Amino acid sequence: MVYLRTNNRFLKITIAIVLTLSTFQCYTQNNSTIYHKGWIDFNKNGKKDIYEDSAANIEERIKDLISQMTIDEKTCQLATLYGFGRVLKDELPTHTWNNSIWKDGIGNIDEHLNGLDRPNTKTQYSWPASKHAMALNQVQAFFIEETRLGIPVDFTNEGIRGICHEKCTNFPAQIGIGSTWNKQLVREIGNITAKEGKALGYTNIYAPILDLARDPRWGRTVECYGEDPYLVGELGVQMVKGIQENNVASTCKHFAVYSIPKGGRDGLARTDPQVTYREMHQIYLAPFKKAITEGHAKGVMSSYNDSDGIPVSASSYFLVDLLRNKWGFKGYIVSDSQAVKYIYSKHRIAANKKGAVKAAIKGGLNVRTDFNMPNNYILPLRELVKDEEISEKLIDQRVADVLRVKFEVGLFDHPYSKSDNSINRIIRNKHHEKTSLQASRESMILLKNADSLLPLDLKHIRKILIVGPCADLKKPMISRYGPAKAHVISIAEGIKQYVGNKVEIKVAKGCNIKDEKWPLSELFIPEISQTDQSLIEEATTLAKDADLVIAVLGEDDEMVGESKSRTSLNLPGAQRNLVKALHETGKSLVSVLINGRPLTINTTFKYTDSLFEMWFPGSYGGQVLAEAIFGEYTPGGKLPVTIPKSVGQLPLNFPFKPGSQSGQSWKKDPNGYGFTRNVGALFHFGYGLSYTQFKYENLKIDTSNHSDSISIAFDLHNTGKYNGDEIVQIYARDKVASVIPYDKVLCGFERIKLNAGEKKHVVINVAKSSLLSLDRDMKWRMERGTYTLMVASSSVDIRLEESIELEEWQEENK
Repeated sequence: MVYLRTNNRFLKITIAIVLTLSTFQCYTQNNSTIYHKGWIDFNKNGKKDIYEDSAANIEERIKDLISQMTIDEKTCQLATLYGFGRVLKDELPTHTWNNSIWKDGIGNIDEHLNGLDRPNTKTQYSWPASKHAMALNQVQAFFIEETRLGIPVDFTNEGIRGICHEKCTNFPAQIGIGSTWNKQLVREIGNITAKEGKALGYTNIYAPILDLARDPRWGRTVECYGEDPYLVGELGVQMVKGIQENNVASTCKHFAVYSIPKGGRDGLARTDPQVTYREMHQIYLAPFKKAITEGHAKGVMSSYNDSDGIPVSASSYFLVDLLRNKWGFKGYIVSDSQAVKYIYSKHRIAANKKGAVKAAIKGGLNVRTDFNMPNNYILPLRELVKDEEISEKLIDQRVADVLRVKFEVGLFDHPYSKSDNSINRIIRNKHHEKTSLQASRESMILLKNADSLLPLDLKHIRKILIVGPCADLKKPMISRYGPAKAHVISIAEGIKQYVGNKVEIKVAKGCNIKDEKWPLSELFIPEISQTDQSLIEEATTLAKDADLVIAVLGEDDEMVGESKSRTSLNLPGAQRNLVKALHETGKSLVSVLINGRPLTINTTFKYTDSLFEMWFPGSYGGQVLAEAIFGEYTPGGKLPVTIPKSVGQLPLNFPFKPGSQSGQSWKKDPNGYGFTRNVGALFHFGYGLSYTQFKYENLKIDTSNHSDSISIAFDLHNTGKYNGDEIVQIYARDKVASVIPYDKVLCGFERIKLNAGEKKHVVINVAKSSLLSLDRDMKWRMERGTYTLMVASSSVDIRLEESIELEEWQEENK
C-alpha cells in the first residue's frame, strides 16, 4: 500500500511493489523513490549508505548513522513521546509535526492509539488490529520520509499480562502467572504477547516486571511473579525469550530495588528501599541479572527510587557498572515516567530540571519518559552539550544503544507492519485463548479442603448460592497494564454456564466490597452499616435454602495496584462478618479470593470448608472455578508468596536467614523470654493443595558428570484417584558458610502432570550458579562444604533429602 499525503491528508491507494527479498509497504509523500529493492534510502541521498545496508555489521551501521547525525537529531533519540491523549494531541501526522521537536526524530512513542478506557485516549484507530497497524505505519512514514535521516521510531507498549491494547488476549495478573510455576507456559505467554503486539505494530514491550513482592502492603504486588528471586528469575527469563523470539524487544522493569520502599509505601513515596548491599545483590537484583545474562533482554526500565541516597535513574553504578560492564547489557535504558523529574523534585540531588537531565544522562540513562512534551528533556540536553557540561561523545554512546535496539529488531530493514485483514486473525485466536484458559486454570491455588469436600458431584446438588461482593463483577477479574475491554467470565457467569439448568442458582451481593469509611476504617473495627447488615441477612436467608454456598471475596482493582498500598491486609468492609454468618448456617461453604496481594484471611480460613486463591484470574476465572469445584479440573497452583497471619508480622517472606522468622524464647533462656506475639505464616511459600496425592521416592543425586550442575533424580507417583499437577520444588541448605546463609534457597522446580496412578521418573538439573552467594570479600562463589538438597512439595513440606559434599565453584567457572 502507498499513502499519498496531499494538503496534509493521507489518501489510501493500492500499489503492489514486488521485491526480490521482501515486499515493502510504503507510505510516501509523492512517490516511492526512497524505497528500493531490499533497502530504503532513509537519508534520501540516492545511494545506499552503510546504515541502510542490511548486510552490513550492526555496529558499523550504528557508527555510520551517528557520523551523519546533528546534535539535534541525536538528542531527539533520547526521549519518549507519549502517544495520543497522554501527550501527543494527534492520532495521525499533521502539518504541525514538521515544526515540532520530533521533526528531527524521536526515540520511541509509547502507548499510541492503544484504546485504553480513558476519555482522552479514545480513538477510532485502536480496532481492528489492521486499522491500528495502518495508523502506526502512517506515523512511521512521517519519521522515515519527513525527517532528514529517516530514523524509524520504536513503538512501545505495556504487556505484563497480554499486550496493553484493546481486545487482545487477556492473561491472569502477573502474580497469578507466578502461581503457575510453569516455565513453558510463561514462555508461550511472552510469545503470544509479542505476536499480538507485533501484529498491532508495536516493536518493544515493557515486560516482564522482575520486582520481588516481599512486602504485600506494597500496591504493585499484583504485578509481580512472586517473592523469591529464583522463581521470578526463571519465569522472567522465559517471558523475555518468548517476547524476543518474535523480533520484538523485551524491556524489563523496574530496575532496581523498587519494590521495597520504606514501609511498603507507594504513590508519592517510592523511595528509601530498606535493604543491605549483600541482600540487594543476592535477592533483588538476581532476576534482572538472569534476564540480561541468560535472556539477553534488549531493554531495561529504570525506577523512580533511590538506593543508598542515589537515584537509580542517575546512578552510574546501576546503569553502567552493573548493567553494561558486569552483565553485558547492550540495549537501551528507558526511565519510568517522571523518574528524571524526581531527581530534583523529590530526591533533591539536583537544583532544577537541567541539573536532573545532566545527572540522568551522565548516570547512564538512554531515554527519558514523562507525561509532558519531550522538549522538556531534549532542549536542556542540547544546552548542556552547548555549554560543554556534557560531551557529545557521551551523547553518541547513549544514542548508539537506542539505535542498536532499532537495528536488532529490524526497524531499518522492515519498518512497516503488515496491515491487511489477515492480521486481525492473530488477535485472540483459538490457540491464544486456549493458552489464556490454561493460565487461568494453572494459576488457581487450593488453600483448604476440609474433609475432602471438593470436588463435588453435580448430581447431588439441587441449589447453589453464589454470594459476595466479587461474585458477579467482571472488573475485579483483571488488573492494570494489560488488555483493555477484555472478554471476562465472572464467577457467577462461569458457574451458571457450567451447571446449566441442572441446578438452581441464586446470586446475592452479601455485602459491599468495602465500607464507606475505607481505608480509614482499617485503623479500627468498623460498625457494620445498615446496608451491609441487610445484605448479610438476605444472604444467610438464601444460604439456609441452598446445598452449597460459594462466597466470592477480596479486593478490586481500586484497592491494589500502582500507588495503592495498604495499612492493613484484612478483607475490607464487612466481608469477614459475611463469612462468619454464612458459616453459622451450617451449609457447606466454599470461599474464593479475588485479589492482588496476600491477605490476612484468618477468619475466612477458620470458617470456610474449602478455600481457593484465584488472584485476578483473567478472562476465564468463572469457568475454571466451576471446573475445579465439580471435578473436571484438579487445582495445582502453588503460592509464589508467603501469606502472613497479620500485617504486624511483616516482613515475612522466603528465603529468610536462620532464626529471622522464628518464635520467641523458652522460659529457660537467660536472655529473656516472652509469649507476646503470633508467629509463623498462615500459608508458606510454595504451598498449594490438590485433590490427589503424590508420593516421592528413590532419590538419587549425581555430581560426577556435571561440572556446572547437580543431577537430582527421583520417582513421582500419583497415588490418588484424580489426574493432577504436582509442582516439584528443589531446595538447598548450606550447612556452614563464611557469611550467614539463607535457611534454604529454591534452586529448581518443575510442574509435572500425572494421571491417576501414573508414575514418572523425574530428573532436575540444579545449576551450581543457583547456589552462589557473596562471601566476605563480596565475591560470588559456592563455598566448599556440606549441602543438603531437598525435594519438596512446598518450602516446608520436604519429601526427600540428602546431604552431599561439594567443592568450591565460582561464577567465573561458568
